[in-house]
Amino acid sequence: MEITATEDQNCLILALSGRMDATTTENFDQVAQASLKEGHTHILVDLKDLVYVSSAGLRSFLSLAKAAKNGQGRLGFCSLQPMVSEVFHISGFDRMLSVFADRDSGLAALHA
Repeated sequence: MEITATEDQNCLILALSGRMDATTTENFDQVAQASLKEGHTHILVDLKDLVYVSSAGLRSFLSLAKAAKNGQGRLGFCSLQPMVSEVFHISGFDRMLSVFADRDSGLAALHA
């Protein structure tokens, strides 16, 4: 899995590509936690190029959501591919986390 970090409208965007599984989740955890420690309070995770997410990845997303909330931050996920969207739906994550159709709507919502 590759992670690309960019900023837009004072929001950190973490774009993920590839597969998020037990072997790649640790890298995401490190990047996400470092981002929070650096003071990023608004984070949008762009899943446009993520083709697979395992239960380990879901746990990582939930952990980031809790950490962001504890730090008075806002977190969102956008551009879910069909397979990832189905996993979010089946697991109930689409009801627990803020999920947006695309990057623009995610950025707008995080700044509302």
